[in-house]
Amino acid sequence: MAPIPLTNGGPVDGGNYEYRWQGDYIHAHLLTDVGKKRRKNEDSCILCAPEDEVLFEHNGMLFAVADGMGGASAGELASHLALQTVIDHYYATAADRSKHAIPALLRQALGAANRTIFAEASKNPDRQGMGTTVSVVVVRGDCCYVAQVGDSRVYVSRGRAGDAHQLTDDHSLVAEQVRNGYLSEEEARNHSLRNLITRAVGIKDTVDVDLFSLKLQRGDTLLICSDGLSNLIEDEEIGKALGMSNLQGAARLLVGRALTQGGTDNITVALLRVVLPPPKREMDPGAQEVIVPVKGVLARIRSLMKKAR
Repeated sequence: MAPIPLTNGGPVDGGNYEYRWQGDYIHAHLLTDVGKKRRKNEDSCILCAPEDEVLFEHNGMLFAVADGMGGASAGELASHLALQTVIDHYYATAADRSKHAIPALLRQALGAANRTIFAEASKNPDRQGMGTTVSVVVVRGDCCYVAQVGDSRVYVSRGRAGDAHQLTDDHSLVAEQVRNGYLSEEEARNHSLRNLITRAVGIKDTVDVDLFSLKLQRGDTLLICSDGLSNLIEDEEIGKALGMSNLQGAARLLVGRALTQGGTDNITVALLRVVLPPPKREMDPGAQEVIVPVKGVLARIRSLMKKAR
């Protein structure tokens, strides 16, 4: 299987990386920073917008973030290996696209990444236990598909309302306790076990993948980020950044704020914005469809009044 050419992805040397891309109706900005406490960057981010018309029409554009873990350079290897494997397997099925819905293709691609990393760790003692989070966004026309394992998040903001809606569920011990009502959001943010994830790519021989879908509109902005950002920045502040007109400015603001808050981990953001009305497409089955909430005028007024008290 020949590897699919990538539009861009990084970092390649364990350091920082930044890339801006503009398509016909999607603009994107990728930015990753090693942070202030880590020696190397074990995060990875990637963007693939195939020049091949068949690939582009059948499979769309793919954007992803991975946050690796493991000893030595295992985390860095895991995150890079996962995203490369996802790209290769996802686009390799283009010729058979009519038989496979995009959510199924994403599940298969993440399964392949899981097997690849697990096999690598099994044959190399120095890499035992290595794994990675993976969050993938595929855009095909006005249809958006999200595949996620771990606690790297995907947010969406509709228009310039400044509201960030988290599409994904963190696969972490603390997040599960919040969902079950045992911890508050504030308690979770400061919990000593907040980085303990319950699901990752490569740590077991199989992996469960969460799949979501939503219809996109002009003005929508999506954020894929590692927990180096979301552990330090409140959702309200993320929402304000997503409402900015300039994607590069938004990405640099988010990463800069995380660095100001201590930069305790690698920090990665991938921002996507729908700048023109996207082509209409029929949604593929197999994923949980999400309706993006948009706060009305009255809700915003109540929020402002509450802050003023």
